[in-house]
Amino acid sequence: MTEALPLDLEPMLAAPAADLPAGPDWSYEPKWDGFRIIAHLSPAGPQLISRGAKPMNRYFPEVVAAMEPLGSLGVVLDGELIIIGSAGLDFDALQQRVHPASSRVERLSRETPAEYVAFDLLQLNGEDLRGRPLSERRSLLEDVLKLAPASIYLTPYTRDPALGRRWFQEFEGAGLDGIIAKRWSHPYLAGRRGWVKIKHERTADCVVIGYRLSVAQDGVASILLGLYDQEGRMQFVGHTSGLDSVARHTLLGELKGLEAPRDPEMGRSPGAPSRWSQDRSADWVSVRPDLVCEVSFDKLQSGERFRHAARLIRWRPDRDPKSCTFDQIRPPSEFQIADILATRVRPPTE
Repeated sequence: MTEALPLDLEPMLAAPAADLPAGPDWSYEPKWDGFRIIAHLSPAGPQLISRGAKPMNRYFPEVVAAMEPLGSLGVVLDGELIIIGSAGLDFDALQQRVHPASSRVERLSRETPAEYVAFDLLQLNGEDLRGRPLSERRSLLEDVLKLAPASIYLTPYTRDPALGRRWFQEFEGAGLDGIIAKRWSHPYLAGRRGWVKIKHERTADCVVIGYRLSVAQDGVASILLGLYDQEGRMQFVGHTSGLDSVARHTLLGELKGLEAPRDPEMGRSPGAPSRWSQDRSADWVSVRPDLVCEVSFDKLQSGERFRHAARLIRWRPDRDPKSCTFDQIRPPSEFQIADILATRVRPPTE
């Protein structure tokens, strides 16, 4: 007797690592930059469920329609919703799709259609496949997706760590996050970090343009960072996180001595209102652009700001603030998404 997998099934996760693991049991896949979605496909219709068990059908009607032909197979797919823009993956456009207005959802489904990249098969014809090794699930997934429409893709993989490292370097130019390493013999472990992820981490020298106070108002919660654009205007690019208690208090004294009125010529500034937040323009303190610090970051949003909080590495008293420009965070050489999705590398014959 078969039983449908629960809609609140947690996806299998990945633990971070500094380098690709190597060995005969490992395989390597691109790490897609989108929304993680488990797709439950049955004759009753597709159900797109995000990590956290949120239904996503209403936001992506074009993906629901594309998946309907697979419903007769009784499959559950694990994969990623993506939007492919002119310069690679467009996470900003993907975020804009999660909007409450039905008219906007319908318009954006035509203007910025989403697509689905599948990388695992959890159920087929009602049979739970999670206990089977990845090698078997992958083979079955390839067979299933032969029937899929053009907007449902199969992620490439390789068993060759050298090629995996090459992908890690090349695919960043298409906006991908890094590489996921998976054991070929392992089952699907829902909710557990049984995979390994190797993400891009880059560094930049940024100008300190302000700070935010801690809740208790007795220390620095985060340092606000800026870079100069081609016109010589300062642009806010992000903030730091992870300051220890000593640094929080020490920095407060140092930064207070640099406080200055906000630059009226500044371009993008911290706390600017957006559809995700209200106006928070008063919750940061501006300082003179005298200090430079080196930070590490993993991802750019729209090519102009750090998506996540940056990590403070060190101070750079030797660096002229005016030399801290956007040139140093320019994306790597462009790589086409179509070339990635056309890559099919099978394991060597045993």
